[in-house]
Amino acid sequence: MPQDYLERKVFLKNMDEVLPLLGQFDEHLSVIEESFPVKIIPRGDELSLQGEKEDVEHVYQLFQELLSLIRAGHILTTAEFIYALKLARTGKTGEIQKLFSDHLLITERGKKIRPKTMGQKKYVEALRRYDIVFGIGPAGTGKTYLAMAMAVFALKNKIVQRLVLTRPAVEAGEHLGFLPGDLHDKVDPYLRPLYDALYDLMGVETFLKNREKGIIEVAPLAYMRGRTLDDSFIILDEAQNTTSEQMKMFLTRMGFGSKAVITGDITQVDLPRGKYSGLIEVMNILGKIPDIAFIHLSDQDVVRHNLVQKIIQAYENQGARENDKQE
Repeated sequence: MPQDYLERKVFLKNMDEVLPLLGQFDEHLSVIEESFPVKIIPRGDELSLQGEKEDVEHVYQLFQELLSLIRAGHILTTAEFIYALKLARTGKTGEIQKLFSDHLLITERGKKIRPKTMGQKKYVEALRRYDIVFGIGPAGTGKTYLAMAMAVFALKNKIVQRLVLTRPAVEAGEHLGFLPGDLHDKVDPYLRPLYDALYDLMGVETFLKNREKGIIEVAPLAYMRGRTLDDSFIILDEAQNTTSEQMKMFLTRMGFGSKAVITGDITQVDLPRGKYSGLIEVMNILGKIPDIAFIHLSDQDVVRHNLVQKIIQAYENQGARENDKQE
């Protein structure tokens, strides 16, 4: 037997801990064994871990962290287990509880909203600390949804008196006259993702009541011109499609007691040819101001279907190859 061989046992308090820890049909065991050369043998209310000392210790600590969460009432999903395993592989097992126990908000339906990756946790911490935060990253990283969850939390706890959510309607601006209906009907489709998130976070009825009272405002970016917004939580979504002038206009709307969050994906600019993205420009202009946070999320922070992460990575690889050819 190798000198650094080790066997450790993980003890379960009861059989109710087996399913959330090991997964349906013990699927979590096979996932661990693909990542670590450790043999895991379930024996009733205990697990025997066998292998080289360093690998066994990593898996043992992983199970201990996850058991602590399960015993605290956390319902562990397979996606969370896989992400916890990624942290264990990089020696960051100690971050698991900090990540999974950080709750922003409980929705009307009882759903707990929280960061699901370390990148998202860094983003949430910036939202708590700074008055102006830029969340930059690809689709599916939770940039807008987490910002809106923080905004709803701030409204519920009377930290702010209203929410102002906006995005540039690039296509609406170009073809507004050709769309049917009044102005509200024309721009509504471009604001629909913001409505959907608010419906999920606070419920349709609560959202509609607050909107009627003017506590929540969802409007195209053009509506922000000439205003000063005090005691407000302001979110600018799809900011990569702002021009330089629009970005400056938005940032100077902020009044006393307000917070502003600007989200966007600099790889998905839909501006007409010859127009420079205000989001890309502002990174250079304001990047060194200490009281403004720029948080960059990556494909590792995608929390949609697993294929979304692979699709984003494939496009990034293709872009890198094209850049290499041009050089």
